Amino acid sequence: MTLRKRISPFIGDKAFYRSLMAIAIPVMLQNGLTNLVSLLDNIMVGAVGTEQMTGVSIVNQLLFVFNLCIFGGLSGAGIFTAQFFGKKDTQGVQHTFRFKLMLAMVIFLIALVILSLFSDSLIAMYLHEGGETGDLAATAVYGKEYLLVMLWGLFPFALQQAYASTLRECGETLLPMKAGIIAILANLVLNYIFIFGHLGMPAMGAKGAALATVIARYIECFIIVGWTHRHKDQAPFIVGAYRSMHIPRPLVKDIFIKGMPLLVNEALWSAGMATLTQCYSVRGLAVVAGLNICSTISNLFNVVWMANGTAVSIIVGQQLGANEFNKAKDSVKKIMAFSVASALLTTLLLLVLSPLFPRMYNTTEEVRQIASGLLMIVAFAAPIHAFAHASYFTLRSGGKTWITFLFDSAYLWVISIPVARFLSGGTSLPILPMYAICQYIDIIKCIVGFVLLKKGVWINNIVSDKD
Repeated sequence: MTLRKRISPFIGDKAFYRSLMAIAIPVMLQNGLTNLVSLLDNIMVGAVGTEQMTGVSIVNQLLFVFNLCIFGGLSGAGIFTAQFFGKKDTQGVQHTFRFKLMLAMVIFLIALVILSLFSDSLIAMYLHEGGETGDLAATAVYGKEYLLVMLWGLFPFALQQAYASTLRECGETLLPMKAGIIAILANLVLNYIFIFGHLGMPAMGAKGAALATVIARYIECFIIVGWTHRHKDQAPFIVGAYRSMHIPRPLVKDIFIKGMPLLVNEALWSAGMATLTQCYSVRGLAVVAGLNICSTISNLFNVVWMANGTAVSIIVGQQLGANEFNKAKDSVKKIMAFSVASALLTTLLLLVLSPLFPRMYNTTEEVRQIASGLLMIVAFAAPIHAFAHASYFTLRSGGKTWITFLFDSAYLWVISIPVARFLSGGTSLPILPMYAICQYIDIIKCIVGFVLLKKGVWINNIVSDKD
């Protein structure tokens, strides 16, 4: 068999890539701009001081848990939304939208209570002596100030995610992208005004960054919610959506059975990532600052292969809902190949730029060197994470949520976190080799994902009998 025949199943035609890009590009642009503003935001806060930047990064680790709980909870219902849309069942889409609204509000209230009552102890978990960088007490104060303002942004984020995710699953990806871009630009301008004190405003530092983010979230929420209610022909699920909160009991049961593992998975995964950061933080505040720079920059470059996960869940979910199983298998092969190829490009770019990006930050040389080393490690890990990411979304698209739970967060807590705990607490290994081991251990996850995809356990229509 020639090389061309071997690789042909993994390469699509122009029509395939047009449909893929129609979904992926808006997500890439929105996430890319979001991460770009996060980078600029990070640099601006860092210009005020390393302690302020570190305090903000610690709080963002905590808020990351809330964000992914929203994402995971809504994704459970979203599996049904995509398949109902593929089946052309508008009422089914409306029922899943109602479920999303109620669940988003429950998660919002729980997060508000926890973050309000336990903010001090949660921030303190990341504060450890080590290295030459940072004032622990000042970092804690700046982190608390930032968090108290950011709490006001939890509600609009939860609400707009319920709307935006439903629109995307029904094929409307441009509106969330446009709203995101407007909010991002507003956030960037407001950051400049509030952080440094321009146009007559006082210089608020980290607190100003939080205020800018909250205002931007309300802007994004108003745009998405307002557009949906004004364009009922393009979003027919919204017609009568608030006349009642009725959802058929069998569907609620199915969403809980299929969807709750996703909520638990995202909660445990995000908490696990926060725990990994806490393990690394034992090596000192310079490591926390370096990790913040590394994650902010690497997220900007990883948007391509991460957006492919969204494309898998939408394209494959709709094909499964329409009983186009062979087409779904073919799509998965091509999207997986494209995702890994894009990650290889990310590897090359990050390797070239990793010594340069940390120089943009007004921080210590110790922090810059740590960040540069971490970026090189992340660069080589990009193809590994791209394959695992696409595998996760493929398994999820067919409703195999318990398998995705074991594949994702159970793996993190059973394998990755114990390794990080042992390396951080039981050895004197420096941060760079410790971080590399924890990153590259995900090769095991890729092998498991390959086996599950090969077996076809994800090929499943979960709405064939839902009317």
